Amino acid sequence: MTQLQQTVLFVIDNLELKYFEFNDLVTNFWLIKELLQRDFEVFVTVKNKLFTENEYAKTICWQAYVKDNNIFYKKEEPKEYIIEHFDVVFFRPDPPVDIDYINACHVFDYVDTERTVMINNPVAVKNFNEKFHLNYFNRYAPQNIVTADADKIKSFVREHKKAIIKPLNRCFGSGVYYLDTEERNINAIIRNLTNEGKTMVMVQEYLEGAVHGDKRILILGEHVFDECITKLPGKDDFKFSIHSDKYFETSKLTEEEKKMAQEVAKYLNSVELYMVGLDVADGKIMEINVTSPCYFIREINAHNGEKFQDVLMDKLIELIELKQGKVPASLC
Repeated sequence: MTQLQQTVLFVIDNLELKYFEFNDLVTNFWLIKELLQRDFEVFVTVKNKLFTENEYAKTICWQAYVKDNNIFYKKEEPKEYIIEHFDVVFFRPDPPVDIDYINACHVFDYVDTERTVMINNPVAVKNFNEKFHLNYFNRYAPQNIVTADADKIKSFVREHKKAIIKPLNRCFGSGVYYLDTEERNINAIIRNLTNEGKTMVMVQEYLEGAVHGDKRILILGEHVFDECITKLPGKDDFKFSIHSDKYFETSKLTEEEKKMAQEVAKYLNSVELYMVGLDVADGKIMEINVTSPCYFIREINAHNGEKFQDVLMDKLIELIELKQGKVPASLC
């Protein structure tokens, strides 16, 4: 594989910038570290440091560097660049996908994707909701409705007996509740999540297999990784909610899961959503994570006894070269 010498920009979350060093829980830590060790020039920024000046998309950012097997950034040396200065942009701020998030995506409307590879393309992120658009793949989705109507939600719960209600724009289980016909707080939960009937939510049938956890299936371009991990429900919870080693199990993809993921990957790759994580239980896709999907690299390494970051980075460089027209397509 030809080694690239290119400039890369990461748009990360404010919290990740605050705890940038020694933070191997997050995927960006591993990606940035691996790119730096392969002699890429890497810069980091956050949403509120993106801006436009006339027709130019710009950012204030900081250069990252590796030292003593850890990553740092030059806090006292902010730099201003036109975003098209960078060969590659990783757009990975965490939800909520609120107006500030959408405005950050708007900045990239002024970036030439023929010049700069964007993973994931913020324009595509803006157009694809991680919950709402699950129904593009309806045969792999749990039965669900998206609505702000309390009567429809309660009717759905009565029909399916058990259900999950979730906001459309958050992450990591925030605002997700279990509902059944015995839930005495159902009206309060619905009013709260729908903002008194003004905000749409997703309600899904509860998948019984989720009690044993859900698999995170990892996608890059059209490639589906065999490496995966199962996320277990937290103590006294019905869902994964605590990022701790005891809430992970080693997993393997079934042939059916891999075929399903490959079908999803083919579509998402075509709309420039390259780096994706699927949450799967009972052979169904519960969510399609496209904003800042965690690849659980530390956990996969610990459970599988490998260096998954090396496998991932080789495929990632291949994807970048492919999008730049430098190598034949083989990410499948």
